[in-house]
Amino acid sequence: MPCCTCLTLSEIFTTCVTVDIISAIEFDKSGDHLATGDRGGRVVLFERTDTKENGVSRKDLEKTDYPSSRHPEFRYKTEFQSHEPEFDYLKSLEIEEKINKIRWCQTANGALFLLSTNDKTIKFWKVQEKKVKKIADMNMDPSKAVGNGNIASSSVSFSHKSSHTTNGEYTDKSYTTLTKDFSPSGGIQSLRLPVVVVTANETSLVARCRRVYAHAHDYHINSISNNSDGETFISADDLRINLWNLEISNQSFNIVDVKPANMEDLTEVITSAEFHPTHCNTLAYSSSKGSIRLIDLRQSALCDRHSKLVVINNDTFFLQLWDINMDSGPVSTFQVHEYLRPKVYILISCGESPDGNGNSFDFTTKLLHLAWHPTENSIACAAANSLYMYYA
Repeated sequence: MPCCTCLTLSEIFTTCVTVDIISAIEFDKSGDHLATGDRGGRVVLFERTDTKENGVSRKDLEKTDYPSSRHPEFRYKTEFQSHEPEFDYLKSLEIEEKINKIRWCQTANGALFLLSTNDKTIKFWKVQEKKVKKIADMNMDPSKAVGNGNIASSSVSFSHKSSHTTNGEYTDKSYTTLTKDFSPSGGIQSLRLPVVVVTANETSLVARCRRVYAHAHDYHINSISNNSDGETFISADDLRINLWNLEISNQSFNIVDVKPANMEDLTEVITSAEFHPTHCNTLAYSSSKGSIRLIDLRQSALCDRHSKLVVINNDTFFLQLWDINMDSGPVSTFQVHEYLRPKVYILISCGESPDGNGNSFDFTTKLLHLAWHPTENSIACAAANSLYMYYA
């Protein structure tokens, strides 16, 4: 396998400001679009530009084992302000605009749909191309000004005009002409109101918030996951998991509640929740104790009992692969970061200890977020306000 090459995406984040720090990354199901969210509440979309080479798609090239000569290339598509800072007056609590999670939804009619959330509020966004509208048919002459004389009489007339564009497309131009007769001192004799005309070839991307799902979580939302049925999604905080319908924003169903009667008896919290990628009735959530619980929504509306329980060993640097049909133990275990153990003292020194060549490293720069491409050996990762693409 060839070595990985690092591709830095467009330098849209030029200054290291706190609000520009990337807080979420997500590929869509096709891998042709990438979304990032930052601490300032913005969502930035990137679009892949190398999906076709000489009229042949990359998938066709992969089927024929023909090596592609180009690396994955993404370009900036658009951005929009998803969340704003808020203040909860009932709890005297400031709510940050930071984007915690982004999830892509099913596309429809060429439009992109995605969910984004901060600590308290989830929003459903639609991004699509719109034809540009321009103002036309204005006959005002800036060199002439309306005279100061008295108006002798006035009349209103209506007219309708149709025309064809140069490429044969029909354009309907309707306008109203307002005619006023002024005194002999001069002035505009007629004023045509401006007409809005839709251009044929010019388009712009427009992001519109279709739904806002709020006031359903007392604690910070740590994850959202859309269902394979294309109609529902879940949101999870430290103690509860709620089930939503995409078309209903004022009601949700609480399906998991781990809050004890006495908060002093609290021993674990929910850290993440995720739907099964293809089975719409199955979801899983993890806890701070290192356990993963699988839930079948067909068993009960209130999922206070799990169907499967997986307990992960957190004492070692291991990555475990589990089969949900065999919960007695992991199928395979992989050692991770084993080569770092002899050098732990270097990491603890916060970059002040030099390497063998006398160079010092800044270990305070951390890789905070990572997303795998759904079909290729590519990853997108973020460190502070920089976004990188690695391809094998």
